[in-house]
Amino acid sequence: MGTVAQLTIVRHGQSAANVAFADAHARGVAEHGLTGRDADVELSPLGWQQATQLGRWLAAQPVDERPEHVVCSPYLRARQTWTRAADTAAALGASLPPADVDERLVDRLMGDLELMTPLMIAERFPAEAARLAADGLYAYQPPGGETFDHVAARVRAVLADLSTGHAGRRVWVVAHDAVVVAARHILEGLPFVDLDAILTTTPIANTSLTRYAHADGRLGLVEFAATAHLTGEDRHAPLGR
Repeated sequence: MGTVAQLTIVRHGQSAANVAFADAHARGVAEHGLTGRDADVELSPLGWQQATQLGRWLAAQPVDERPEHVVCSPYLRARQTWTRAADTAAALGASLPPADVDERLVDRLMGDLELMTPLMIAERFPAEAARLAADGLYAYQPPGGETFDHVAARVRAVLADLSTGHAGRRVWVVAHDAVVVAARHILEGLPFVDLDAILTTTPIANTSLTRYAHADGRLGLVEFAATAHLTGEDRHAPLGR
């Protein structure tokens, strides 16, 4: 069975929710002031800058190292990330493919707990906070939401379709840190507990690149959460959203 020649997974640029969650955590408060749906959260000003830097970096890459096919989460922050990167590259004379949107690349669905900080969950749904503590981050299933096994199932289906439809091509996926975690779990067979230990020392930064290359009949990890294409800003954001 064929597979893609190269798979690069990009986490979206910093979002307004990343900023709001980090600010609420720093102040030790539950409320973050966000309203609406997680799917509609926009990039922050820094997120737009990161997406621009990604586009500049891509424009500087040789043609035979740029993506040939791009697939993107439907969430606004992911679509904005690729649109800005592609537009920036185009302005510099480098043509990048438009992104196909795949609904299976959404962030981890949190159901009734969508866009809630840990303190908000503890205050409003103490039983769920206790269940989360007992089950652990990866096995916990919020009401109406997903475990990481559910995320992995849909990401596995996307990867299978990409291997079938785009074998031998350089493919980029623009999505979320949960998608990166699921991909490492699938492609490397890493248990979630091992991935959690890795994330402790190497967070999946906004606009970071996780890259696999085809060799010896399989996709092997080349780099994880790489940020060398970014300069001059805080490169890390908390896991989630």
